[in-house]
Amino acid sequence: MWVGGVRVVILDNKNRVLMVCQHHEDKDIWMVPGGGIEDGEDTLHAGIRELLEETGLEIEMGPLLWHVEEVSESRGQRFVNFFMGRLVGGDMRLGMDPEFDDSHQVLRDVKFMTKEELQAAEHVYPVYLKDELWDILDQGGPVHNAFKVRKSL
Repeated sequence: MWVGGVRVVILDNKNRVLMVCQHHEDKDIWMVPGGGIEDGEDTLHAGIRELLEETGLEIEMGPLLWHVEEVSESRGQRFVNFFMGRLVGGDMRLGMDPEFDDSHQVLRDVKFMTKEELQAAEHVYPVYLKDELWDILDQGGPVHNAFKVRKSL
C-alpha cells in the first residue's frame, strides 16, 4: 500500500526558497514545507493545508516539479509529490504538526534560504534541492521529467 505526501517549493521576491527545519533521527533536516496526504484529501489541498499548518502562509499550488517514490523494507512504499507554489497571503511563523503533542513537535525553524545557504546546509531533503532545483528555475520552471524513483532495500 502506498503512502502519499506533498511538499511545496515557494520562492520570495529575492528568489529565496521557503524552508522548514524538522528534527528526525537525531538531526535537524531542512526541507520545503509539506507532509502527508490525509484520507479523502487530494494532493493540491494537502499542500495548501500543510503550508498553512507549518508556516502560517497561504499559497496557491503550481506545477509539479518531481514525483519521488521510495520502496523500502523498513518504511514501505511511499511517494512525495513536489510542486511549485505561489504566496497569496498569511504571516510567516513557525507552526506545529497536529499529529504530535507540544512535547513531541518536530518543527524547529522556518525561513527563506538562498541557493548558497541551501548548498552549505549539512542536511537537506531531498538533496537535489541543492542543485537541480536551481537548474529548473534557471530554465523558467518545470520542463523536465518529474518522475523519480528512489529504492532503498
